[in-house]
Amino acid sequence: MTTNILVTGGAGFIGSHYVRTLLGPAGPGDVTVTVLDKLTYAGNPANLDEVRDHPGFAFVKGDICDAELVDGLLATHDQVVHFAAESHVDRSILGAAEFVRTNVLGTQTLLDAALRHAPRTFVHISTDEVYGSIESGSWPETDPLSPNSPYSASKASSDLLALSYQRTHGLDVRVTRCSNNYGHHHFPEKVIPLFITNLLDGRKVPLYGDGGNVRDWLHIDDHVQAVELVRTRGRAGEVYNVGGGTELSNKELTELLLEACGADWSSVEYVTDRKGHDRRYSVDCGKLRTELGYEPRKDFATGLAETVAWYRENRAWWEPLKERAAL
Repeated sequence: MTTNILVTGGAGFIGSHYVRTLLGPAGPGDVTVTVLDKLTYAGNPANLDEVRDHPGFAFVKGDICDAELVDGLLATHDQVVHFAAESHVDRSILGAAEFVRTNVLGTQTLLDAALRHAPRTFVHISTDEVYGSIESGSWPETDPLSPNSPYSASKASSDLLALSYQRTHGLDVRVTRCSNNYGHHHFPEKVIPLFITNLLDGRKVPLYGDGGNVRDWLHIDDHVQAVELVRTRGRAGEVYNVGGGTELSNKELTELLLEACGADWSSVEYVTDRKGHDRRYSVDCGKLRTELGYEPRKDFATGLAETVAWYRENRAWWEPLKERAAL
């Protein structure tokens, strides 16, 4: 029996890779996929060229806040995998309204439609940033949420809203909270693609503060693997942390990127630290490993080398994006 999946934000970095994987040769083979994407600055139709002619693929340009559109789509789909979100912390600091609208109201619109057409499985993709900052150790899923940026606060709100629909209405909601993603097709405002593309062009890269902020890095292949495990085998009402197992300070990451791009520290410009910059993120993935058999497969050295090579070979993809966004 074919499962009809609605993927929101499916033209973005992670969502498009999820769609390409589902409809690729290693995919499950028993699914159709409809992508719903507003095609804001970070949504790129070219990310879906690989699957555009697949008989199981459809694309709808639209807003997840459009209740009529969303209701019509949920009436004909069995599951929702909800990637759509405003996700750039710096942009949320400059203005939070769009983050609240998309991340909170958009999620609520989708949940209401899923409830009207229940039973539906609703996989809500979130972030480790909802936990705040941690000095040592790692967050389990049971830790309280303590977001520190407008972006992470809007995601924490959407998490709680989604889980409330499971507890109040019995909707099959499953939440994932992932660490920092990296890989190909990543919009070049985020740190790894920004640094790579700047360095390939002989430009300087901006390093916040003292460069001591620590993040755990997760390759998109491993994130997609985790999302599929949660979609197919996860439990309703549960939260699953997803990490890559590679914790690096921004300074350590910069060193690796300089080396990979043939540059040195003269290409680095220290800049004023971001407001409210969380010092360290770290998620405990024990639940995902124990319950669903998750294990990161892509080691960071290999993944980073592949990522740099992709940007080196695909200037036609990222150069217009940087020009349009003036990055």
